[in-house]
Amino acid sequence: MPYPERLLSPGEEIVREFRPHWQFLVLPILFLLGLLVVVVFAAIQMEGGARWLVVVGGVAVWIILSVKRVAEWLTTQYVITNERVVYRAGVFSRSGIEIPLESITNVSFGQTFVERIIRSGDLVIESAGEGGQSRYADIPDPEGMQRLIYGQREARTLSLRRGGSSVADELAGLADLRDRGVLTEEEFEAQKRRLLEG
Repeated sequence: MPYPERLLSPGEEIVREFRPHWQFLVLPILFLLGLLVVVVFAAIQMEGGARWLVVVGGVAVWIILSVKRVAEWLTTQYVITNERVVYRAGVFSRSGIEIPLESITNVSFGQTFVERIIRSGDLVIESAGEGGQSRYADIPDPEGMQRLIYGQREARTLSLRRGGSSVADELAGLADLRDRGVLTEEEFEAQKRRLLEG
């Protein structure tokens, strides 16, 4: 489910929206594959009520072990806008954290060898205020997300400093961020389009 637009402030735009990396679902998938092996074995080797008992028991075990994790993946949402970083999670009850870009002091990431191969990892966002440090696991492309957050933070800081600056000034600031490697060419073009479209 996409992030509700009613929760965005005037002029705020979603830059990136994503769920935890697919590795979050590895255990439920392995349990499902194991269940399929058991069901096939039961269908071939067992007869009558014993076969159905194994099948129903296997499905019940999969539900107990996996459904909660799948539901967590489906209801966990990360959103990066041009104003803040948002984390929302919860199946029946919801919780969330919103970090204004201008209050972010540091973004770091960590990856194991396997996570580097599958492009996953952890992201730590440090910010001024009560929260201090927020750690997020199973982030897809954490290095790219780190760069994106820094780029958005720089663009937001420039925008707040200039207040009522002209579009030309904003474009010059974005070009400077691109030239310094803070924004990629794609991110620069997206921000440029946003400015030119008003």
